[in-house]
Amino acid sequence: MPEPIVALLYDFDRTLSTEDMQNYSFIPSLDLSPQDFWDSANSFAQDNKMDGILAYMYTMIRKAKEKGARFNRDTLVEMGKNIEFFKGVDTWFKRINDYGKTKGVLVEHYVISSGLREIIEGCAIKDCFKEIFACEFLYDGGEPVWPKVSVNYTNKTQFIYRINKGVLDISDDKTLNASMPDNDKRVRFSNMIYLGDGLSDVPCMKMVKAYGGKSIAVYAPEIKENREKFRKFADLLLKDRVDFLLPADYRENTPLEDTVKNIISSMAAEDLLDTGSTRQRDEISKVYG
Repeated sequence: MPEPIVALLYDFDRTLSTEDMQNYSFIPSLDLSPQDFWDSANSFAQDNKMDGILAYMYTMIRKAKEKGARFNRDTLVEMGKNIEFFKGVDTWFKRINDYGKTKGVLVEHYVISSGLREIIEGCAIKDCFKEIFACEFLYDGGEPVWPKVSVNYTNKTQFIYRINKGVLDISDDKTLNASMPDNDKRVRFSNMIYLGDGLSDVPCMKMVKAYGGKSIAVYAPEIKENREKFRKFADLLLKDRVDFLLPADYRENTPLEDTVKNIISSMAAEDLLDTGSTRQRDEISKVYG
């Protein structure tokens, strides 16, 4: 039988990276502060009763044109090189993968982000992910002209189903929506771990938790010193929206690493029991079926 799969699903901005990915290079290239850019995008969404993700993508195009800034796929990918990550992220994936091997499971990592795929593709950890689900522009003659993919707070959940069924081509809705026996699904919901940083991740956190997986809310370690800012993270745990609330410190032997390893161990043990039970049923079926 193939190795059981444990899937770690990550939001990106402020979960793996320390800031929104546009803050590192794109917004400074417009001579704007992050506050000014996001205020403009949010106001545009409110004034036009528009989806916030589509509004920020449109605002990127509009502001770049106003500034006369060079803006194409290659420039966005190049900007990914300047993303800064929380401590330990650079070695996190190999450590977790190696630990999974000791438990007899294959660990896979996925991004489900409202940020931009182009920028993520240029970052230092891009090759650590089996798939990156994120917003993306459609280009004509090198210029962004339309949102090719928009990942907002609620439609993020469709990608959990895609991972569950192994249907990673986002243009393939037919296979995604077709009936599939549970035994044929590639990654069990109960073998998923979702890591996110806030309210925008709540639909995914609750979904994974409800289906037997585990959800972890992470926060910048320094935020705990600010009672008011930390309260929104605390509420995620207090209101039973997540299983764990931990600082975004991905270094070795931190509470986050220990917790994820313990979850993987538990999932591996459950898979071992299920495999043994299935094997026993098959053997009995051959004799008495």
